[in-house]
Amino acid sequence: MAHHLSAKKRIRQNESRRLRNKYAARTTRNAVKKLRHTTDKAVAMEEYPKVVSMLDKLAKNNVIHHKKAANLKSKLANHLNNL
Repeated sequence: MAHHLSAKKRIRQNESRRLRNKYAARTTRNAVKKLRHTTDKAVAMEEYPKVVSMLDKLAKNNVIHHKKAANLKSKLANHLNNL
C-alpha cells in the first residue's frame, strides 16, 4: 500500500482518469458502431463529423493510438461514400 501522500494522490488521480477514459472510449465505440450500421446517407453525413471529433479527442489524449483513429476515420469515410 502507498505510504506517501503523493502516491495516494496519484492513485486517486489514476482511478478518476481511468473512469473518464473508459467512458469516453465506450461512448465513441458506440457512436462508431451506430454510424457503421446507418443506411441513410443524410443521417450518416450529419453524424460523421461528430464521430471524427470524438476519435480525434481520444487520440489527442492518448486513449487510443493516433493511427487507430486514422484507420477508423478512413473506414467510416469509405462507408459513407459507398452509401
